[in-house]
Amino acid sequence: MTAHTPSQATPTGATISSDPTNATTGELVTRLSAQISELVRGELTLAKAELTQKGKRAGIGAGLAGTAGVLALYGVGALITTVIAALALVLPVWAAALIVAVVIFIVAGVLGLLGKNQIQRATPPVPENTVESVKRDVATVTERIKR
Repeated sequence: MTAHTPSQATPTGATISSDPTNATTGELVTRLSAQISELVRGELTLAKAELTQKGKRAGIGAGLAGTAGVLALYGVGALITTVIAALALVLPVWAAALIVAVVIFIVAGVLGLLGKNQIQRATPPVPENTVESVKRDVATVTERIKR
C-alpha cells in the first residue's frame, strides 16, 4: 500500500498526521476509506488476472476438443482410403476397414479426453486466489479492529 498523502481526499483545511496514535477520528476514517479503496482496486486487478488465466485454459481445452473433432473427420476420410487399400492386400476389405476405423476413433478419444481435462482445470471460473486474499484481508482488518 502507498502512504496516504494530504492531497488524497482530505477535507479543505484539514491536516493528516503521519502518526495514527495522534490522528483524529476523522483522519482515521479518511485513511481507512482511502486504504479500503486501494485494497478493493488491488483485489479487482488480481481477480481480473486470475480470470484471464482461467479463460486461456478454457480456450486451450476447447481448441484441443475441436481439433479432436476435426481430426476425426479428416482422419476418417483420408486414412480409410489409403490404409484400407493397403490392408486389403492381406485381409478381407471389411476387416481392413474395421481396424482403421477403431484406430482413428481411439486417437480422437484420447484428444477429446485431453481437451476435457483442460476445460475442467479452468473451472469453476471463480478467482479462487483472489477470494482467499480477500478472506485474509478481512481477517487482518477484523483482528486489528479488535485490538
